Amino acid sequence: MPEVNFDGLVGLTHSYAGLSYGNVASARNQGAASSPRAAALQGLAKMEAVAALGLVQGVLPPHERPHVPTLRALGFGGASDADVIAKVAREDPVLLARVSSASAMWTANAATVMPGADSLDGRTHFVTANLREMFHRAIEPPVTARVLRAVFADRARFEVHEALPARAIGDDGDFGDEGAANHTRLTATAANGGAARGVHFFVYGAARDSARKPTKFPARQTRAASERVAEIAGLDRARCVFAQQNADAIDAGVFHNDVIAVGNGNMLFCHELAFEDRAGTHAALRRAVGESLVIAEISRDEVTLDEVVKSYLFNSQLLTLADGSMALVCPIECAENARVKAAIDRVIGDRANPLARAIYMDVRESMRNGGGPACLRLRVPMTAADLAAMNRAVIVDAAKLAELRAWVTRHYRETLRAEDLADPALLRESRDALDELTRVLALGAVYDFQR
Repeated sequence: MPEVNFDGLVGLTHSYAGLSYGNVASARNQGAASSPRAAALQGLAKMEAVAALGLVQGVLPPHERPHVPTLRALGFGGASDADVIAKVAREDPVLLARVSSASAMWTANAATVMPGADSLDGRTHFVTANLREMFHRAIEPPVTARVLRAVFADRARFEVHEALPARAIGDDGDFGDEGAANHTRLTATAANGGAARGVHFFVYGAARDSARKPTKFPARQTRAASERVAEIAGLDRARCVFAQQNADAIDAGVFHNDVIAVGNGNMLFCHELAFEDRAGTHAALRRAVGESLVIAEISRDEVTLDEVVKSYLFNSQLLTLADGSMALVCPIECAENARVKAAIDRVIGDRANPLARAIYMDVRESMRNGGGPACLRLRVPMTAADLAAMNRAVIVDAAKLAELRAWVTRHYRETLRAEDLADPALLRESRDALDELTRVLALGAVYDFQR
């Protein structure tokens, strides 16, 4: 049984507010009109394409937005939620944009996942990410944990942990945790399911003793957080590799490791400038995984850091197919850049690695906000027993995809601009849609407005 990819469904308030400092694409498109309906349908098309490869595909719901409980907690009052939104729209429109962000669609940041084959107690552990670096994302963890518990409710097989505290007092340092976007599980073979033991590769932006740190953009993931996550799941530290992300890459807009490296099974696909200690990191991975590990690297001469960020070459999904070969699900922007396309073709043509094909997907609405195919999904290594024990209503097939497309078409706006976030009708539309979706996905009352 291979891993299951759980994609986040793009939310009804998908907009281009440019909230994510260090995310170059997000900043570049700030203020542009967005299309929530097109964004959600593009995401569903990607899910359908992955399922068509013979893989198991799941879906996770959007969060409630605008998030009025956050506004009330900040002291904004009103007789109704609409009154609260109107007040914030007048006094602090940037705050309204922050509590309206649909960023939870990027479920690679939802949690770090470590399957039972690797954990001390034999259960799959989900450590919800605290996302403390960005306000609009830091409000996500409570609902993310509720959703994960609604999907993985069997406590005998799954454990969903709350997010780490944002900061610690003492020698442990800061616990900035961005979830699976900075974590990769590798195995000795192309198989990547939950039965075989894996090696956990944690990439952090900075540690207290880092000789080099980014100077322009923040290092969102800390080593202290990665170490705590590994400890919570009871991982064997001999099967964990911790490496620092290249500081220059972060300053170029590579805000997460999954923008410059992607791994799957026994293959790591990465850029020459992915890690601070390139040779040491490669050697440590080979020692942990074994000689079967294949590292396919793109040089800085083939593809520059600027091209990496613009194309999101490495924010692709690297997937193991039934025949043991691998496919790379890339954003369409990779096919539109001749140098990036040539680099992909070179790796596919190299028989020393298992990559056999590339599939180019249009997820432009997400890409304009700084999230590619890999940002949109949370990987969960599963066994057949795990799959049977989870909430199967979130696993998609042709009928479920058709139902979700119809739901999007009924509820989503075609176009959304910044001023539309103040529209009280948008809040009502969103809540009505999400209330219906929780029934479709059998999630129960996961949203604040339902509780």
